Amino acid sequence: MSRLLLMGVLILGSVITGIGIAADGEKLFAFYCAQCHGSEGKGDGPNVTGDFPVDPRDFTETAEMNKLSNADIRNVIIDGGPIADKSPMMPPWGKTLNDEEVDALVQHLRKLCNCTGKAD
Repeated sequence: MSRLLLMGVLILGSVITGIGIAADGEKLFAFYCAQCHGSEGKGDGPNVTGDFPVDPRDFTETAEMNKLSNADIRNVIIDGGPIADKSPMMPPWGKTLNDEEVDALVQHLRKLCNCTGKAD
């Protein structure tokens, strides 16, 4: 009986955790991106020291971010910097993040820049 109860709890827990929980772009950004891009997206994260070989993108620069479509941003998140002729220091997250998480990050970046970007 205890095995059956345990299995029921595990199955129910899996179902409950998968319902209605949307990816949180702000939390994802804090975990995956802020080390280089900074907690406010200004390109001044704690990993960026004087000898850091590149300047991470400042996502608060509205004019620059408006030049990018959501698809452009998605591609860089999924495939890394080299896909957009940017630094290989920007890692690809496509095998780490699912589509919903990537979309949540794109939306968070749009909040940081307060812009919509060019059409896809």
